[in-house]
Amino acid sequence: MPQKSQRTKAQLVRAGAHLFARDGVNTALTRDIVAAAGQANDSAIHYHFGSRGGLLEAILTVHIDRMEAARRDDLATLSERSRLSTLVRVIVEPLAIELRSDDGRDFLRIIAQLSAEASGDASRLPIVRDTALAQELALLERRLGASLPRALVRERVAMMITMLTAALADRAWRIDSGRRMSIGHDAYVANLVAMLTGALRAPTTR
Repeated sequence: MPQKSQRTKAQLVRAGAHLFARDGVNTALTRDIVAAAGQANDSAIHYHFGSRGGLLEAILTVHIDRMEAARRDDLATLSERSRLSTLVRVIVEPLAIELRSDDGRDFLRIIAQLSAEASGDASRLPIVRDTALAQELALLERRLGASLPRALVRERVAMMITMLTAALADRAWRIDSGRRMSIGHDAYVANLVAMLTGALRAPTTR
């Protein structure tokens, strides 16, 4: 691919992530994305990505791929008998690292929107399929399935994803807004892992 075309695609990805995060995945205007990317041709998104959805997929792929190597390394050390807190931690930590960069925080604000639309069921997000994250979530479900009915396992994992993505998106928004954080990154992540693990362990009710 010519260098100019690569640069244009990168500019569109960055502008798209920024506006999808702030204006909404479904409501950000493509003409605003094109303008923010410094492009004059309104068809630039269609030319480079095929569609608005293609641009969104390209944005997500950048970050999913960025986390993939660490997730695959973690998978090699895990099993269905791993501690529940360990399984939650390896799901949470690579996502939380995205808080440390501007484009990572945009990504977190986008996936919170997509997670809400999918009711927390990450398997409904095509970008997650066939990834190490999908394998981690499946392992978590099998771990919970040793003591809970399958329907309840699916519900709890979906709720965990909803809470996780919403919490990370909220912290991303607060960082971008210049708000003062009450606790540092490492303490935040440890607390988030503990809270999500506690929710998954909650006693069942009739």
